[in-house]
Parts: sequence; C-alpha cells; structure tokens
Amino acid sequence: MELQNEAVVHEPPRPRGKRRRLGRGLMRVVAALGLVAVGALGAILAPRYLGGAPPAPVAPAPTPPVSAPSASEPPAVSAPVATAEVVLSPEAVSRAGIKTAPAAVVASQTAIQLPGTVMADAYREVKVVPIVGGIVTKVHVELGAAVKRGVPLATLFSPELAEAQTKYLSMRAMLVADHQKLQRTQQLVAIGAASRQELEDVTALHASHATEVEAARQRLLLLGLSRVHVEALTNPSQIVSDVTVPAPIAGVITGRSANLGQVVSMGQELFVVTDLSQVWVIGDLYEQDFQTVHVGSEAALTTPAYPTLTLRGRVTYIDPRVDPQTRTAKVRVEVPNTAGRLRLGMYVTLAFTTPGSERTVVIPRGAVQTISERQVVFVPAPDEEGKFLSRSVQVGPFRGDLVTIRSGVQPGEVVVTEGSFFLRAEMLRNAPAS
Repeated sequence: MELQNEAVVHEPPRPRGKRRRLGRGLMRVVAALGLVAVGALGAILAPRYLGGAPPAPVAPAPTPPVSAPSASEPPAVSAPVATAEVVLSPEAVSRAGIKTAPAAVVASQTAIQLPGTVMADAYREVKVVPIVGGIVTKVHVELGAAVKRGVPLATLFSPELAEAQTKYLSMRAMLVADHQKLQRTQQLVAIGAASRQELEDVTALHASHATEVEAARQRLLLLGLSRVHVEALTNPSQIVSDVTVPAPIAGVITGRSANLGQVVSMGQELFVVTDLSQVWVIGDLYEQDFQTVHVGSEAALTTPAYPTLTLRGRVTYIDPRVDPQTRTAKVRVEVPNTAGRLRLGMYVTLAFTTPGSERTVVIPRGAVQTISERQVVFVPAPDEEGKFLSRSVQVGPFRGDLVTIRSGVQPGEVVVTEGSFFLRAEMLRNAPAS
C-alpha cells in the first residue's frame, strides 16, 4: 500500500474529465467481452443440459464438375452391343444366295502412294512428214481421229513427183535403146563385124542405165505411187502430180499442223500419230522409297475419273538423276490402255505395295456391312443350321477386293461372303422398335 500510494503521489496529476472518459471506455470493453464469453459458453453447454447431440457443422457442398459423375452413379461407358441373330429357312438361305468362306491370313503390306501424269509412250508416237515438198490439196483426217496403218492422211500437189516420173520415163526409154544396141552388137560380134571391146562397152552402158531406171522406179514408190501404177507408167500422159501421205502406224491423231493450201517442204511435220494401247505414267519418287520401288515393281493406278477402277502397270524406268530441289527421281510406269480409259495429261495416283513381316486377316469386301456406324460381319451359328450371328469388327485398309480385319474375326473363321446385305436387312426388319 505504501508503494501504491507512493506511486500515486509521484504520478503527475491528470484532468478529471479525461480520467472519467477512459474509465467508461474500459467498462464498455469489459462488458462486451463478457457477453461474448457467456454466449460461447451457452452454445457449448446448452445441448448437454437439454440431452441432445450437438449438430454437425454444415459446410457448403462443392459444386461438382459437369463431366464428373455423381458419387452414387458409375462412370458412363458405352454399353456392349448384343449379338443379333438372324434365322432363315433353307429355302430363304438358297433364295438369298448366301455363301461362306474362311477368313484368310496374308502378309501385311506397306503402301507407297505418289501422284502421276499420263503421257504417251514415246516409242509408240510417230511424227508424219512428207518425203517430197508440195501444196496441201486435201486433208483426210481430223485431230483425235483413230486411223489404221496405210490410210491416207493428206494429199499434196507435188511438181517434184511429176519431175521424178518424167525422169523415170526418160531413163526407161534410154534403157530400151541400149538393150536394142546390145543385141545388134552381139550379132555383129558373131559374124566378125564388131570387136569384143565394142561389145563390152555396150554391155557396161546397158547395165548402168538399168541401174538408173531401177533407182528412179524406187523413188516413185517412196514418193507414194503404188507398184501397179509404176509398172503401168509407159508414156507421159500417165504422169500424176498428186502424192498421198499415209499413216505409218495404227493409232490416234494427237497432232495436226497440215491445212488446206499450205505449202510444205520435205521433212516438215504434218501429223502426229500415237498408239494409245499402252501409255506411260510419270511420277516423282522420293529418296526414302528407292529401296522399295525398283524396275519391275508392280503399281496400282487409280484416278478420279473412274473411282471404282484400278489399273495395273509395271515400272520400266527410274531416272538415275535426283532433282536437287524436290529430292525426287522420275519413275516411269507402263500401263496397258486397250480400252482407252486413260487420256494424255490425266492425273492418277500410283500405289506401290511391298510385303511386310506381319500377318493380317482379310475377308472379301462384300462380307462387311455397316449398321448404325458399326461395321459387322455375319457368321454361321454352330448349333443351328440357317442361323447367323452378327459380329462387330474393326476394319483396316482395303487390299483390292479384300479388306483387312483388325479385330472381331479369327484366322480361318467362317464368315458370310455373299448375301450379307440380305442378312442385314432381315436383322433390321426384325429388330424391336426403340
């Protein structure tokens, strides 16, 4: 007490109003704290005195994501497709033409595809040129026409041809005169009126003229005159000045530069005749495919013009040079074109396939049917004749008329190859309405 009094004595005096305000503030704070403590104590003790369990604290439930399933439901999965059955009578099976075959196992294939362009076979393309100059008086064919070998393509008026016939007649007349002179000399030598030297001179001159006549005759044949006409040519009235330009091979006129009234010279190109029974397809082969494609490799060709048609060809040439820009080499495929489907300049797709080390299951294309975005096949049921079961399969790439099966069919398993469309229709018809 003495210390407190002593401390009070030494404390500097405060104003009365200020001390009163501080006291009131402290009292309010103490009262508020007391009320809070009493409320908390009541919340704890009240359930105990009332005999009930304290309620569990309720926390706000987090909102689950939209994609997550609720705790009471399993994750959504695609339901397995039940195997559908189709039962047919023996008459219906026969009427539908149903046939079966076992699934085959073949070696896997690696396919290489590259674009190509159809071109003419350079060895079957002939440029038609006249062997004598003249004026075009008639053109017998149009561009794109199919011609046979020997048919006339154009007719020329040629003064050179008339001159060659005149020369032939002159040489032939000289040969006749030399022949008569040779006969007279032989008679004179026989009676001693002419020497052996004169006979030899006449004989040499006769042989020389005979050679010139034969050369003139062959020239007329080369200029287009027939053998019959040349043999019948005996006087100037039979001289003709028209020369015919024939087709050297059978094919199609793919080029024409001859027109009526045009003056042409010997060796000038008038037509181009192309045999399109076989064509070339030129493509670009990448460096990484050089080990796969080689001369002799078979190629399959498809074109947008004939989506369902596949043609076959064979590689006959690969350019030894590589383009430094594209890093490709030109590959040439010879393709038979007897039906004339491939036209010059068409775009095609070349496909080269090589066998791989794996084995794959294949079945005919007609065995696979599509039902509700699923591919299915039908297999005969082992327990009942005329009963067929549908089986979902996963198909792979097509291989001609076959399709690769990745899952759903075992090697050697029998499947319906013909009549599967009829089974599909029966299954859909008998399916319960949803």
